[in-house]
Amino acid sequence: MDVTVALRSAARERFGWQELRPEQEIAMRALMAGRDALVVAPTGGGKSAIYQVPGTLLDGPTIVISPLLALQADQIAGLARRDDEALAAARLSSAESASEQREVLEEASGGEVEYIFVTPEQLADPRRLAAIRAARPSLVAVDEAHCISAWGYDFRPDYLQLGRAVAELGHPPVVALTATASPPVREDILDRLGLRDPEVVITGLDRPNIFLEAVQCVDEEQRWQRLLDRLQQSTPPGIVYVSTRRAAEELAEWLTGAGQPSTAYHGGMALRERRRRHRAFLADEIPVMVATSAFGMGIDKRNIRWVNHVALPDSPDSYLQEIGRAGRDGEPAQALLLFRTEDTGLRKFFTGGLPAHSELVRLAAAVRSGPLSRAELRERTGLGPRKLGELLVLLEEVGAAVPGRRGRWRAPAYAPEPDQAAHAARAQAERRQTVQRSRLEMMRNLAETTACRGQTLLAYFGEQLEHPCGHCDNCLSGAAREVADAGAGGPFPVHSRVSHAEWGDGTVLRYEGDHMTVLFDEVGYKTLSVPVVEEQELLSLS
Repeated sequence: MDVTVALRSAARERFGWQELRPEQEIAMRALMAGRDALVVAPTGGGKSAIYQVPGTLLDGPTIVISPLLALQADQIAGLARRDDEALAAARLSSAESASEQREVLEEASGGEVEYIFVTPEQLADPRRLAAIRAARPSLVAVDEAHCISAWGYDFRPDYLQLGRAVAELGHPPVVALTATASPPVREDILDRLGLRDPEVVITGLDRPNIFLEAVQCVDEEQRWQRLLDRLQQSTPPGIVYVSTRRAAEELAEWLTGAGQPSTAYHGGMALRERRRRHRAFLADEIPVMVATSAFGMGIDKRNIRWVNHVALPDSPDSYLQEIGRAGRDGEPAQALLLFRTEDTGLRKFFTGGLPAHSELVRLAAAVRSGPLSRAELRERTGLGPRKLGELLVLLEEVGAAVPGRRGRWRAPAYAPEPDQAAHAARAQAERRQTVQRSRLEMMRNLAETTACRGQTLLAYFGEQLEHPCGHCDNCLSGAAREVADAGAGGPFPVHSRVSHAEWGDGTVLRYEGDHMTVLFDEVGYKTLSVPVVEEQELLSLS
């Protein structure tokens, strides 16, 4: 049977889907052919189907790597509701006993379980990894794949081991799934997961049903009042994003006192309370959730009517991910950004400083005396789990540390001395920080632009809208058309590769008036004056 016909038949008979989207079929066919795939599609864009359907046609279980137990539980429940033995799903996590985990692996080896959901932490256990390999998985799906990238909006060190885990599993076909990934993030995903000849599918980043709007406020009082005015005109439910835990608590209390019942959510709350509030929001018991970015993954709710920001997000990556939670039912939704000039300074403060030279030296020396497990490294260095993971990544990137068997770290042959390794690692961290700050500048530009916001946002992700989006405030006011008419071209084609004497190679993303945006591989995003570029010959085609 033709592969496409088999996929469509499985989708219809197993899941009740009468048709598949073209981009879904492209990724599915790649997986069926033994290739890897990277899929960037909006929340609610059918990413799960891309591994679920091929999983029913391939021999062996599908391993689904996901960071949240609550999200895994929802996906398992969704498969169970189909009442089809061929779609049997189970989970391997800290929530299951040792005997329950053994039973899952035995059933998977016997062909009784098709989908095994795991967290990245589970794959850090060599024995667990060996047991999963013994089940002969036919497919690996990495959900929320942007978490593997330090350039991404939700970097998680536990994801960094996944490339090695995939290799240990014999590298069956891998599909990496994410709702948002700018070019540096995409490259990081491909590299860190070791994807081979991947099919890269990018779709649906433009959400025409979401109206984009940004308003600059002179002070916090005006910002909160504008938010209240908007909420009084809006139909719940919705999400208000803030930058700090304190702001979440204070704003929720203020809105409630002003007649808009609101609930706060942030990472400083007890896990049980966060889960309770999460469930209450999904059940339409909370009309307004005031949250930090901790309220994110796992929000599978189709009727969110608006997402408002009362602080500048740290990057367009975060912004696109967060507003993408609105209007998943296809009905009109709104995204309002209330920003202040001071927001940029606050966000730069949050990016933090460089890792301490002394900590890097201490860790490099400990690794040099290895091989040592992470637990042993924490004991010797005094570093916390998250900091340890971040510093190990830096040392690995500069050739001062490599993971070995059973997750034990050592220094490779010809590794730099600890002091040299620390200098190199700090330089690498500084490059990352430069890119992060450039992403913040792109977010500021998106907030302040008078051009089409849809075109500006998609350009950041390397995509091009041929015409103004028609669903933003600048399009509605006519300002976007004026900007477009003022000058839409430049000396280099959009998406062409260019080179700068100091900043190296980069990609032209867009033109706005007499300015151009270039994404440089090493230093991130830069906005340049086109007349200056031409007069001083700052760029050349690579």
